[in-house]
Amino acid sequence: MTDTSDTGRSHDLRDRLRQLAQPLVDSLDARLRDQVDARVEQRVTDLLAAKLTVLEHAIADLDRSVAQLRERLDRLDHP
Repeated sequence: MTDTSDTGRSHDLRDRLRQLAQPLVDSLDARLRDQVDARVEQRVTDLLAAKLTVLEHAIADLDRSVAQLRERLDRLDHP
């Protein structure tokens, strides 16, 4: 009978420790989640900024090419 009561006490003690530790675990989980979210957001922002820079350069190159073509057409139309 002592084995059963010892097992019951052990189980009760584990349950009580879980109850006491749960707020700490939840808090740590929330902090880690916030840190991960912030790092992911920063990495995505950096990646998008790099891609946007490439696109801006490509658009500028296209704009220059179109301007040069217009100049050539104007010269052909008005020699």
